Formats: sequence, structure tokens, C-alpha cells
Amino acid sequence: MVVLNHASNVTGIRLPVEEVALITKRHDLLFLVDAAQTAGAYPIDIERDGIDLLAFTGHKSLYGPQGTGGLVIGERIHEKEMIPLKQGGTGSRSEFEEQPDFLPDRFESGTPNGVGIAGLLAGVQFVLERGVEQILQRENSLAEKLIEGLKEIPRLELYGPESQKDRIATLSFNLGRLSPSDVALRLEKEFGIFCRPGLHCAPAAHRTIGTFPEGAVRFGLSFFNTESDIEIAIRAVSQISK
Repeated sequence: MVVLNHASNVTGIRLPVEEVALITKRHDLLFLVDAAQTAGAYPIDIERDGIDLLAFTGHKSLYGPQGTGGLVIGERIHEKEMIPLKQGGTGSRSEFEEQPDFLPDRFESGTPNGVGIAGLLAGVQFVLERGVEQILQRENSLAEKLIEGLKEIPRLELYGPESQKDRIATLSFNLGRLSPSDVALRLEKEFGIFCRPGLHCAPAAHRTIGTFPEGAVRFGLSFFNTESDIEIAIRAVSQISK
């Protein structure tokens, strides 16, 4: 099986899912795509894109609570051949010692996070009402504005592609020799801007772009950000740079 991030949570770059799908089909391999960064913010069609398994989290672009997510199982997968790493009770077949062999119970041991799933449903409904294309267009517009502004700041290094057609609305950068943690702290304390500094749970990615071990400062934009937010962020980073 080939496992691929749909987009990087560090550089924001989108990976060539369609091209990799062709390779996996040619070699009769299963294809699992991690859509944690894209589900809800970028169009995904598992049949069109040749995806066998699609994993996603609920708390990012689907606007659900933390601790929610899912696994979409495609037509090529025989679920009875998939053996869970751990098993437990579900309540749907309490008379048996073994995990049920039907979906979704087979992969949902224990008590489900009902409150979290209800919150995820509300987020998904919002995405469906707005439309993924509209959300994508807005996030791209905001990201382009932010990139153009950050590029003008001396000593700022922006990671990932500059063209928005190759990325999502996640941007990481560093300011000269300043520590990412110090930059993030100043953004919060002096300007009220929350961001994520450090290694972003992806040390290998940071080794690849040469930012290990301190990492980088990351801005994550969403549909709810405004043009005013972008202008404030650019001015704040520029002031810290000076």
C-alpha cells in the first residue's frame, strides 16, 4: 500500500494524488490518502482520484471538534480482509466474544464519541452549504494576499511554492535568526495573532526544508479569516522583522 499526504501541514504544498494513483493501479497496490489538511477545503472524489482509503480529521477544514475523524473505505477494499490492530466490544453483538464483521462496527470498538460526531456533523453541514469550491476560492484569495505581503519583508524566508495553485492556505516562514517560538510569542502578546511555531509534529519535513530542530512559524488560514486579518498579520511580521 502507498500512503500519501494530500497536502503538507508544514509547507502547504499539495501532492500529486492523481499521478500517484496511476502508479498504484499499474502495480496493483492499494492507495491511502491522508486528507487531514484538505478535507472540506479542497475538492476530493475518491473514485475520480483513484483513492482506495481516505483518512481525515474533523477538527481542521471540516470545522468539527478535536478527537473526531473518519476513514472512507473504497470499492476495491474487502473490509473483512482488514484486521484491526486492536479489538473490543461495540454493544451491537454483545452475545459474541469477537468483534462484529460488518461495517461500521468492525472498526468502531468501544463507546462512540457521540457529542464529537454531532459537532462534526454541524461542521460538515456548513461546508456542504457553502460549497467546497467557494471555501477553496476564498482561502486561496487570502493566502495569495498574505504571500505577496510576506515576500516584501526583508530577511523573511517563506517555505513551499509561491503559486497558490500548488498549495493550500497553510504557510510557514522564518525571520532571519529569530527563534520561531519568540516570533510566535510576540505575534500573540503584541498583536493578538495566534499561530503555531516549532516542528508541527513533522520533524522529517523540517529536516527536508532545513529548519530542524527549531522549526518555523506557521499561519493557517480558513474561510473565517478576513482581508483585515491578513493586513494586520503582514504589518505585525514586518514590525517584528524591523
